[in-house]
Amino acid sequence: MKGITVWTAFYDVLRAYNLTTIFGNPGSTEQPLLKNFPSDFQYILGLQEASVVGMADGFAQASRKPAVAVLHTAAGTGNGMGNIMTAFLNKTPLIIIAGQQTRQMLIGEPYLTDRDPTILPRPWVKWAYEPVQAEDVPAALVRAIAIATMPPAGPVFLSIPLDDWVAEVDSAPVVRTVSTIIAPDPSQLSDFADRISKAKNFTLVLGQEVDKSLGWDAAVELAELLNVPVFQAPLAERAVFPETHPLFQGSLPIARGPLSTALTGFDLVLVVGAEVWRYYPYAAGPVSPPGLELLQITNDPHDAGSALVGDSLLSDARLALEGLYLLLHNTTVPPSVKRTVHASQTAPAPAQSTPKNSTSFMTASEAFAAVALLRTKGDILVQESPSNVGDLLNAWPIVEQETYFTSASGGLGWGAPAAVGIALAQKNRTTVLAIGDGSLHYSVQSIYTAVQHGLNLIILVPRNEEYAILKEFAVFEDTPNCPALNLPGLNAKAVAEAYGCPAFRADTTADLYEAFQAALRMNGPVLIEFQIDPKLTPLPV
Repeated sequence: MKGITVWTAFYDVLRAYNLTTIFGNPGSTEQPLLKNFPSDFQYILGLQEASVVGMADGFAQASRKPAVAVLHTAAGTGNGMGNIMTAFLNKTPLIIIAGQQTRQMLIGEPYLTDRDPTILPRPWVKWAYEPVQAEDVPAALVRAIAIATMPPAGPVFLSIPLDDWVAEVDSAPVVRTVSTIIAPDPSQLSDFADRISKAKNFTLVLGQEVDKSLGWDAAVELAELLNVPVFQAPLAERAVFPETHPLFQGSLPIARGPLSTALTGFDLVLVVGAEVWRYYPYAAGPVSPPGLELLQITNDPHDAGSALVGDSLLSDARLALEGLYLLLHNTTVPPSVKRTVHASQTAPAPAQSTPKNSTSFMTASEAFAAVALLRTKGDILVQESPSNVGDLLNAWPIVEQETYFTSASGGLGWGAPAAVGIALAQKNRTTVLAIGDGSLHYSVQSIYTAVQHGLNLIILVPRNEEYAILKEFAVFEDTPNCPALNLPGLNAKAVAEAYGCPAFRADTTADLYEAFQAALRMNGPVLIEFQIDPKLTPLPV
């Protein structure tokens, strides 16, 4: 005799994994799941599904565990697809539940049917499934959590017909655990260490997996042992190494030719926790300069397989770095490996300036330097301001792991909701979102959620009234006279206030400093909009 409903078993499974926060925008096909919502769960409302997925992504990353997002059948999944794609590339473990029409009517494809529901989210989920029978829903959830969390982590998708929740099962399935860390092959790691010890001019390139594995200390120890320059992999969505450390050289270029040139002179490079390579614009040149050999360590078989050059080792980044340190620490490293890093190659120092009044527009660099004077090293920075990210990070170097987040996809609309999710997971810290005036409006409704939950979030909106990054690409790609690159009339302050969020507008660095200072004293989210000089800068290729 069956004893509990699928609904009960579903929530029992989530409790067992301590997944008691659900992000969503309720729809009719999801209401049977949400009915009599358990008092020990928290439902986080997003006003549109792109924001729902983005908030869940940020929350999962900042809480270091999977997050649950509930979407409204095919329509809601379609709304969320841009950020589902971003979550996949971010390698964020998300459990995405979409409602489906009643099983008894699916043969006729009634209103709100999700036709072939497992096709829509692919290829941007690790697994997509609609249970064959209602009794399989709880077991499908256990499997989904396992798949989402195993490396490389990522989103999974379950389509659940709305009448499944009242079906009965004998009991909730037994909760199981899976390993989420890959240890390196000892033989191949030893071979990597041997090749490093024999290199004459070695360098280290670190990617986002170093931060996600909590590998900063291990990276610093290895770099200091060998006294070698450390580069950040191109377009990494996390900070990878203390950016004021004398060995840190900044990010590698994002185009093939310039990246190859940057590595000229080295005979061996070890890439840890990144693709080889994450390019964006095409600039002609070889993948690697002559005489350079490359070693890659990643926990993602896809990234190992798609590497254009080099030998790859599958491993958790921190474990590999710690293993290499032990192997090389016990080896007499030839002096030739210990490369002197010249002062001209070190990363720029954080910008320091005294805020002042001026009759001209602030530059992005001046603006970010003003607010950076008030930061603490534990503050979390979220970034979706592509045309001035270099100015932001020069003013705000990251010095602690897991305090910088951006997206791996290049798509806009992730930053604002992700910052809300991060602030929700880290309520006792200040989260600062730097987001362009164009980027903000992709998922602007996420401000509402920040207000409703009183989150400790400061939103910085540099206003240039244009898609500046696209204008910079137009120069690089020689594509003049593209339409719709100007954005007159946007008013982020008014939009924020319409959602109930206090907002300031700053015209000088002194105004911006005072507004940020005021925001730090306030409870709940605050938006600060400030006009910046729209002068274009060359792409950092």
